[in-house]
Amino acid sequence: MERERRTVIHQPEDMVWGRNPVRELLESGRDVDKILVASGDRDGVLRELITTARNRGIPVSQLDRRVLDAKVGHAAHQGIVAFAAQHAYASVEEILHAAEIRGEPPLLLLLDGVEDPHNLGALIRTADCSGAHGVIIPKRRSAGLTAAVSKASAGAVEHVPVARVTNMTHAVDELKKHGIWVYAADMDGSDYTSADLTGPCAIVLGGEGSGVSRLVREHCDGVLSLPLRGRINSLNVSAAGAVLLFEAVRQRMSRA
Repeated sequence: MERERRTVIHQPEDMVWGRNPVRELLESGRDVDKILVASGDRDGVLRELITTARNRGIPVSQLDRRVLDAKVGHAAHQGIVAFAAQHAYASVEEILHAAEIRGEPPLLLLLDGVEDPHNLGALIRTADCSGAHGVIIPKRRSAGLTAAVSKASAGAVEHVPVARVTNMTHAVDELKKHGIWVYAADMDGSDYTSADLTGPCAIVLGGEGSGVSRLVREHCDGVLSLPLRGRINSLNVSAAGAVLLFEAVRQRMSRA
């Protein structure tokens, strides 16, 4: 008699599904990047979980049930899936305090909608290598600190504080109140070597394809661009970030 075959579902480390597991995750206080719920009718339990998540500022999105099924390999998700962060998020204040402790003018990287986890991981790695004091990302339209990001960062997520903010424009304004000059990276800005990056500064990079959003750009102190000589009109966001951060390093070393 042929032995019955069992389907084994491999659950990613950062994905939690099912009502009770998601409830336990929310009650644990662990950072959660986002929650996906199946569209359609919801009972009291699902509504309660959604309310709890929103009260904690966790983004909640609706998906067609078939799409949600595919994301979890057709496991019994009971209409809800959560993505837990692999590492705890810092606050913007903690990032600025880290710069103060090191006796250095803050050097920050703001990522306005970088959704590819490999790009986010690469940028966190570059932030660590360049000595940047932290990275700021939005709660929506951004990859979170998933296992894929951790791997792509080559372990840099253990050393670089990453803060999540509800509104990137407000974050820019708050940094400016702390005396930090904020520069957006875009194609029609000034040459990146013309800016003085030796003082407190932050560099804003936009998402893949969309760039820095109009509103965020308007709140920045200036716009910087990289001279491109080839036929492609832009660099990958992680490559652009490396050039700009190490220009700040070059200027600071020459000023020392």
